[in-house]
Amino acid sequence: MAFTFFFRDRHTLNHLVNFLKQDLERQDTIRIWDAGCAMGQEPYTLSILFAEALNSDEFKRIKIEATDIDEQGNYGEVIQKGIYPLDQLSRLPDGILEKYFVKYDGANNYKLIVQILNSLEYQQHNLLEYQAIGQNFDAVVCKNVLLHFQFPDQVKAVNMFFDSLKVGGYLVTEQTQALPAELLHRYEKIITDANIFRKIQ
Repeated sequence: MAFTFFFRDRHTLNHLVNFLKQDLERQDTIRIWDAGCAMGQEPYTLSILFAEALNSDEFKRIKIEATDIDEQGNYGEVIQKGIYPLDQLSRLPDGILEKYFVKYDGANNYKLIVQILNSLEYQQHNLLEYQAIGQNFDAVVCKNVLLHFQFPDQVKAVNMFFDSLKVGGYLVTEQTQALPAELLHRYEKIITDANIFRKIQ
């Protein structure tokens, strides 16, 4: 689903960053899978929030893997270049445009700075094939996607995310997206004002 914008649901993403910042004190690297990333606004928002919360050495230990079905095959180019028109950046908090973007090519476009670009890798991926892109992720972010799936597909996708997370890893869903009841025993909701769930055995 392509519709999103920078700093959408910042409240939830800030919570996730704070949880993972604590985990980073006990491990070398934080790995995040952003599933259904559209043109990169959400994973790049996460990256910027980490850059705001961490020092430069800590930030280098954050690895975000972003995926989308990208049926037209054009998301990858946008994400890899990190160039966005100014009208897509209108909701950025004060100071973020000047700190993390540079004016590009004399036009009304802005390019993310290299530190943010380097924190993210992108690949095409179809969630409905139910094959995770890896294991032992510290977090999976899947927002504005599951609600478009039929219920049996939601169950299979959430099970796939469970298998891709390490024990204690976090699943983040849309605020209006409840977990299927039959999977509640596999996760615990860890905060009341956001849909962030921790994988349990």
